[in-house]
Amino acid sequence: MSRELKERLVARALEEGFVACRICRPWDVPEVPERLAAFVGAGFHGQMGWMAERMEWRGNPAALWPEARSVIMLAESYAPDEDPMAVVGQPDRGAISVYARGKDYHDLVKKRLKRLARWLIGEAGGEVKVFVDTAPVPEKPLGQAAGLGWQGKHTNLVSRDWGNWAFLGSVFTTLDLPVDTPERDNCGSCTACLTVCPTDAFPAPYRLDARRCISYLTIEHKGPVDPELRGKLGNRIYGCDDCLAVCPWNKFAVAASDLRYAAREELTAPRLAELAGLDDAGFRAMFSGSPIKRIGRDRFVRNVLYAIGNSGLPELRTVAERLVGDADATVADAAAWAVEKLG
Repeated sequence: MSRELKERLVARALEEGFVACRICRPWDVPEVPERLAAFVGAGFHGQMGWMAERMEWRGNPAALWPEARSVIMLAESYAPDEDPMAVVGQPDRGAISVYARGKDYHDLVKKRLKRLARWLIGEAGGEVKVFVDTAPVPEKPLGQAAGLGWQGKHTNLVSRDWGNWAFLGSVFTTLDLPVDTPERDNCGSCTACLTVCPTDAFPAPYRLDARRCISYLTIEHKGPVDPELRGKLGNRIYGCDDCLAVCPWNKFAVAASDLRYAAREELTAPRLAELAGLDDAGFRAMFSGSPIKRIGRDRFVRNVLYAIGNSGLPELRTVAERLVGDADATVADAAAWAVEKLG
């Protein structure tokens, strides 16, 4: 019965729009506690204090919900239709990470997970809990243990079937379901994702120093960014896709099943001058329903000003000058830096 149930579960997951569905046990990632302790011990987590505070759960999924017997890992593609790097280097435009150009994935993936979980309960009973990104769940190691893919040298999950453009979600359940074979590493000698990183955020293959990662710096990092790194941000104002986009396994990328992941036209290559003029109300209106809204106007405009400073365009100097007296000290600092760079 459990084998037949699993087959129907996978079929249902694919009907929901997921590109893959695999299963492992909550305790199938024994390497995570040591890796996480080394990551935090080296200070690579930066200001993400929640990683250190919840190490017991993040390092041991079985402790998150001791009653769980199986973890259903799911991947949902958000592969872009266009060249994700086309906007990088356009001096008057801002580069936004592909995943943030459309609808907030947290909402979309969680709704699919809940529908799948309700179906499973209706078919076999048991209890379930669903997670997508916001809980202390080591999704990438669990994804590898379940056979979804492997953690590449850039630490993201990579698949031979769909590349690395995918969101991950999980359904923990008390049901005892048949497990899949873990995926092996298929990176080989390739180091494309390591060498392309503008800030040298990888001290070694499979190790990330978040303090130098552009995604971390533009999204998670509060306050001024280290002056040594500001110039390396280029025109990236929210996230970074460099290490993902260069992965050769993306030749197998699967088109996103949900059109709401498609890039909004105004977020594909937005003008820096217009973004710099956003006040709090304007920011909230522009990014309603977008994950970008989470970081707030001040942090976002800070990023825009770094991009303006890196633009080399004298005509943007007046845009930065208007914000030198901004009420937010970090924005004012970024504006002054941009003015100096363009002066």
